[in-house]
Amino acid sequence: MENVLIVVIVNKGFTDLVMEAALDSGARGGTVLGARGTGNSQIEEFYGVQIKPDKEIVLIVVKNNIKDKVLEAIGKAAGLNTKGQGIAFALPVSDTIGMEGENEEPVKK
Repeated sequence: MENVLIVVIVNKGFTDLVMEAALDSGARGGTVLGARGTGNSQIEEFYGVQIKPDKEIVLIVVKNNIKDKVLEAIGKAAGLNTKGQGIAFALPVSDTIGMEGENEEPVKK
């Protein structure tokens, strides 16, 4: 896969930290969605942190060759051990349109 989707779930109000880290690592931008988490007391006990229900999800599509750099920077800036208490993961993206350097018209299969 040439592109991956990085998904970051972070406490509300910490998306700027996520995007600054991603942009500094080569990402071009992202999309922020509002969300509400559902934690349980066992998770809070295990990690020793209070689970805040108001979350934001940041979606960032990047080239596969910078994925690790972007994930590492996001983890340092807004990971579980920060006030942002974020988690991040990457998913393969099979097709994209509108990315820099790509054809703007869909390819018919």
